[in-house]
Amino acid sequence: MSEWFTEKLHRDFAQSLRIEKLHYDSKTEHQRLRVFQNPTFGRILTLDDVVQTTEGDNFIYHEMMSHVPILAHGAARRVLIIGGGDGGMAREVLRHASVEHVTMVEIDAGVIEFSKKYLPNLSQGAFDDPRLELVIADGAQFIRETEGGFDVIIVDSTDPIGPGEVLFTDTFYGHARRALAPGGILVTQNGVPFLQGQELTNTMRAFKALFADWTCYIATIPTYAGGPMAFGWGTDGEARKVDLETLKARHAAAGLACDYYTPEVHLAAFALPGYIQRLLP
Repeated sequence: MSEWFTEKLHRDFAQSLRIEKLHYDSKTEHQRLRVFQNPTFGRILTLDDVVQTTEGDNFIYHEMMSHVPILAHGAARRVLIIGGGDGGMAREVLRHASVEHVTMVEIDAGVIEFSKKYLPNLSQGAFDDPRLELVIADGAQFIRETEGGFDVIIVDSTDPIGPGEVLFTDTFYGHARRALAPGGILVTQNGVPFLQGQELTNTMRAFKALFADWTCYIATIPTYAGGPMAFGWGTDGEARKVDLETLKARHAAAGLACDYYTPEVHLAAFALPGYIQRLLP
């Protein structure tokens, strides 16, 4: 009988995934990394026994965190990714030929190296794109020291536990706002609101104080169990007011063939269920 992996991220809720084959299991200075095979989701990456991404459903997360802000902006040239060591976010951002430069800041070089070897389907060559500048550093320190000028900042962080905790503070969000170019957009992953409501509320409270336009949008990702995941949205521009026809034109011009993102889904993602609306300050 196959072994089962059980994620116990939440106090009173757990999910289990069958391990068909274990590909990698090792501890780095920062965290424990594992990759195993599952018949439905393909290869699955876990950090400290929490599911981070899978070959099967990563496209939902990565498409919605990248294409929503980039297509809403309409003229994004410089993009910053905080985290994203598996390369999936860089893969989607770099699909936009209009993006001239991507800075990716990852704290753990070990995640990148083993992702190249054990999860190549996620990055699909993104690490070799000459537009990608890879920085091995603490994201909070980098954002504090950078001169900024980014059109889009994507915080592809782990949950607010351990190394990822500093990426959920008011100070970090303030530094991120300063690093945006005029009209720039900040997006963040904010967990599953049904089970991690306080995480979203805390981020939205900070965004409310920082941005003229702040909210979250949602997408349902099977292995991030417990309902739809929330993505924080903050900007001082008008990007959220873009209409459907403009989005369709930008989407067509970008030549994107997505498995989840569509212009219609883009707009609908900002329509929040009542229980999520009540988590916003």
